[in-house]
Amino acid sequence: MGLVPGYRSNAAPSNEAGQRSIPTSSFESLTSDELEAHMERFRYGAFDLTEAVRPSFDLQVVPRQGFRHDAYTDPKTNTKIPVIMASASRERLFDLFIDLLDCLGGTVDVVLETSHHGDSGEHEDLYREHIDLPVLKSILYDFEEMLLNDGCTGIAVLNPKKQQEIQFDEHKMLICYGSPLENFERILIKHDVYPDESMRFITEAEHVHSSSDSFARSFLQLQSRLGIDVDVEGDLAFDC
Repeated sequence: MGLVPGYRSNAAPSNEAGQRSIPTSSFESLTSDELEAHMERFRYGAFDLTEAVRPSFDLQVVPRQGFRHDAYTDPKTNTKIPVIMASASRERLFDLFIDLLDCLGGTVDVVLETSHHGDSGEHEDLYREHIDLPVLKSILYDFEEMLLNDGCTGIAVLNPKKQQEIQFDEHKMLICYGSPLENFERILIKHDVYPDESMRFITEAEHVHSSSDSFARSFLQLQSRLGIDVDVEGDLAFDC
């Protein structure tokens, strides 16, 4: 039986930071009851997932907390950019994201990522330049539930002058781009997220996303609060 409404199955065989998922159909062998039971499980040892994503049914990667170093290759310049990829348990995840933003400075740019209306994980990036960080933080706190639990929403905050960026992606991973990385590392460790260069992330194996019409509406509200033009026709039904 196929996926029930609101779920999207993905796999990501590449471990390069920023690599998006590639669709797969292996979850289609599950019954609706099996899939629902898998989606209801959020605790793996001491690690709690948000509602946004679940690992493969056969647990190719078991979710856990930690971070590792990686690199992203800029396709335009072929320059390698140092990266930290991090995973944190639900109870500390949002506060950790907010604290990491302090590394970027007082004025930042924002990119909202949505796949609510795309097929097979296709997404759209929506930009807002030059927003004061305290204002941005206040807005983000108002949308904490959606940002944590919507598997079709991601957000990136960047400072082009510092050439640094923090991404809080659809999988609720935290990805920190650009030198120096030491400030990011200190904040991660302060939140009990420790380095482990051998760890694998949920994006590096089969996994499934979850969303809802309510989160799709909240996304539009966030888009409006950030001053990004809203231009959506028809229903708010998602296809992620």
